[in-house]
Amino acid sequence: MTAAPRPLRADAARNRRSLLAAAADEFAERGLDASVADIARRAGVGKGTVFRHFATKDDLLAAIVIDRIDALDAIGQRLLSAPDAGAALLEFLTAAAHQRQQRDLSFLQEAGDISAEVTQTRTRMFDTVEKLVERAREHGAIRTDVTGADVILLMCAPNYVVSYVPNAPPDLWQRYLAIIFDGLRPAAAHPLPYPAPDLAG
Repeated sequence: MTAAPRPLRADAARNRRSLLAAAADEFAERGLDASVADIARRAGVGKGTVFRHFATKDDLLAAIVIDRIDALDAIGQRLLSAPDAGAALLEFLTAAAHQRQQRDLSFLQEAGDISAEVTQTRTRMFDTVEKLVERAREHGAIRTDVTGADVILLMCAPNYVVSYVPNAPPDLWQRYLAIIFDGLRPAAAHPLPYPAPDLAG
């Protein structure tokens, strides 16, 4: 039986968080071609420190993806017990949009499923979204023909729209999230013209 990994010491955990933040900033600015040397310089550590935590650049990128997805999943898990299912789903979508607003995370789309752990983490978060959507449907907060896949695909939409606006105000994404969420509500809903996609297919 494999022993569970030992928790990181406090200083090692701080170094890891610092590296993840520096790497996310570097990838956001330079794309996936950002070098480990530049990441180490931004974090204020040597390249050896980077490689002690992450054997390859792909491992570092995977850790950023997992860190972001885990943070969203934790929010979603907490909201599954919220009394107002509609408000819970809106809070989750707000958190997802706000996370992307804090830092340009478009490079994560290029990363794709770079490891089995990334795939598993994303699948777990998608399952949480499905449950939030199911609760919202059951409570009549969103239209009955909206699926978890629909909401997953809409999560990044507010920031994507705003990315086309030159010098956009930092909170402009909230306008488009409000429009999107109003479209999820059952009031005055019209039948959707095409079935929802199957993201697992």
